[in-house]
Amino acid sequence: MQAGSLRSPELAALPHHMRRKIIALLATAALLLIVAHFGLKFVPIPPALLRPPIQSIALLDRNGIPLREARVAERFSRELALDEVPPHVIDAVLAAEDKRFYRHHGIDWLASARALVTGLRHGRIVSGASTITQQLVKISERRPRTLRAKLIESATALRLEQAWPKDRILAAYLNRLDFGNLNIGLAAAADYYFGKPVSDLSDAEAAFLAGLPKNPRRLNPHVAPAAARQRQETVLRRMRDNGQLDLARSERALSESLALRAPGRRFRAPHFVELVLQQPIEAPRAELKTTLDFRLNEQVEKILRERLAQLREQNVRNGAVVVIDNASGDVIALVGSENYFAPGTGQVNGAWAQRSAGSALKPFTYLLALERGATPATMVADVRTSFPSADGFYRPENYNRRCYGPVRYRTALASSLNIPAVKVLLAAGGPPALSERLRVCGLTTLNRAPEIYGLGLTLGNCEARLLEMTNAYASLARLGEFRPWRVLSDSPSAARRYSEPELVWQIADILSDNSARTLAFGMNSALRFDYPVACKTGTSTDFRDNWTIGFTPEFSVGVWVGNFDGAPMREVSGVTGAGPILHAVFDYLHGNYGTSWYRTPSQIVERTVHPLTGKLLADSDPRGVREKFLSDRLPAAETPADYDAAGHVQLGPEYADWFNSAENGLRGQTILALGRGDLRITSPLTGSVYVVDPDVPSSRRIPLVVNGGSHMKWESESLACRSEPGADFALAAEGEHRIVVTDLESGRRAETWIRIRFL
Repeated sequence: MQAGSLRSPELAALPHHMRRKIIALLATAALLLIVAHFGLKFVPIPPALLRPPIQSIALLDRNGIPLREARVAERFSRELALDEVPPHVIDAVLAAEDKRFYRHHGIDWLASARALVTGLRHGRIVSGASTITQQLVKISERRPRTLRAKLIESATALRLEQAWPKDRILAAYLNRLDFGNLNIGLAAAADYYFGKPVSDLSDAEAAFLAGLPKNPRRLNPHVAPAAARQRQETVLRRMRDNGQLDLARSERALSESLALRAPGRRFRAPHFVELVLQQPIEAPRAELKTTLDFRLNEQVEKILRERLAQLREQNVRNGAVVVIDNASGDVIALVGSENYFAPGTGQVNGAWAQRSAGSALKPFTYLLALERGATPATMVADVRTSFPSADGFYRPENYNRRCYGPVRYRTALASSLNIPAVKVLLAAGGPPALSERLRVCGLTTLNRAPEIYGLGLTLGNCEARLLEMTNAYASLARLGEFRPWRVLSDSPSAARRYSEPELVWQIADILSDNSARTLAFGMNSALRFDYPVACKTGTSTDFRDNWTIGFTPEFSVGVWVGNFDGAPMREVSGVTGAGPILHAVFDYLHGNYGTSWYRTPSQIVERTVHPLTGKLLADSDPRGVREKFLSDRLPAAETPADYDAAGHVQLGPEYADWFNSAENGLRGQTILALGRGDLRITSPLTGSVYVVDPDVPSSRRIPLVVNGGSHMKWESESLACRSEPGADFALAAEGEHRIVVTDLESGRRAETWIRIRFL
């Protein structure tokens, strides 16, 4: 074809200089191909095309147990000859993939030109132009999708057209094409989807099958029937436009109701198998060995089923479990729901569904804090606190709506306290640092800016997948080394380190400390084991999701329970819902496979600290508790300034409200040192945004509260400050404002700033 003979509306619409460039490019390519014509004889034909095609595929577990087979009936197990394929089936395939197949020599230059023009117009690839011959080469020799690979495929396609007649190329293509659900070849697809030979396919069935190879996973009729049907309609419309179907036949085909055959082949571990089929497979093979341990998976299914039966009265209808072999990243068990074959939501894969993460993300927050110099004995004030946010202020609550005052990081993490977790995140780099760390650990669901999640990210206000969460914990189990999860045993699994092993060891030690979690869960919860296991729970708002994820050096186990429709459970938390399932799975792993625990790193030392200050005491001091530190990162020793004359621990002004509340259970051990330290404004918090409704007069009063003084004077250059018995406040005005408070007795000052806007 001469470059000047091209006629295309897209080409004609381009500017003259661009048309000239495209025509020159195509003319040059044509000249080069003429020169290279004789050199093509030295291009080898792919060896796979010289061997019989694969006629069946079997998925096996790691021990060779069949999980799912795509075996065609014996009468279809041989290679299909082209004269056995009816013309209307061939027409459907050509309409779907390459309508000029019998008119080109391996490359469709017109389609390539149109694809190039359209791509230039849109700034991206909009449509492909690969011919059937090029596709045959591509599925026979898997290569990375690069320009070099494309050039090799094009040259090989031209060579194949020199060596083979068109009918042989088309027959080879039909016998090697992937139609999804492990069906390689048209004969296998016709048998699997419709239970009939290719010769008996109707126009509608032929178009349906011809449409699937475009994207066998996204067009899987068992998962996306509407998409598969839409693709079939596209193929039928092309057949009509090409003159292969008249109007009457086209309308009959469009109105024909397809009777898809129900999958009747062996189908073990169905959620896992479906996940395998979604993975890119380099080349079809007669057997695909997966990472699954089917016998273990059977036990996990049984454990999940039995526990869910006990939770029915609390409106718990489903759950999912994942078990990962930490050394390799292999998914050795995956159960996506109680019963895959149950009507309704049975086929939903709870291991891959996006659910609210809850408190299961907290260990990654505390690890960031340890990386920035904190220790398990660092103290945090578990008192009600308001934090500035884009919407004004954020005021988290602990799960049981109680505060505990001064707590160590060890206790705060093990007992999953919410308010301390938010404070720790603030000290550890904020939402951007945590968001980045979670992405490094394999979470792909954080698709919004960290500022949108805000400080609530550490409490799980994002969505996560159980499989990815379990694998993130597996990276903790490897002491800070991330490795991608995998479901095929020959998939690459390169590791990368993101934290120091000694720091992650401290997180594992905290999560395995049953005494440290007693504050929230008691001594005998489902998280108490007779052997070491690090574990963490998570419960989302309104009890819609609950998680328990744990690990030993060998295995990581993740459990989610809830309802796929989002209906809330009745008072079911991670420790009462998912926790017993995780416990039972680990008991099975411990008894049948064996589990161990980590050796204490040489850099770790034990010291005695005061439980309310986190400071070093003498080892013999009866007030102390034992804590584990990096040898070069010990806390300061206690001083007399930490106590009053009676030996009470002196607490700072941030504890004032908690100290005077009924929640304070430390009255005999502590005293509030309000006269010491700096003033602290607790309302309004710096950076708060107040939204005022003029129709609600009370919203114009901004409360003014300070800790650390007694006779206070409030001032602002732009706001009027007022005092009434028992209350100080400022009258709202539009804009940004600075507020200053002065202690008239000591002369100490503190200041804050806020923004106010009116509706």
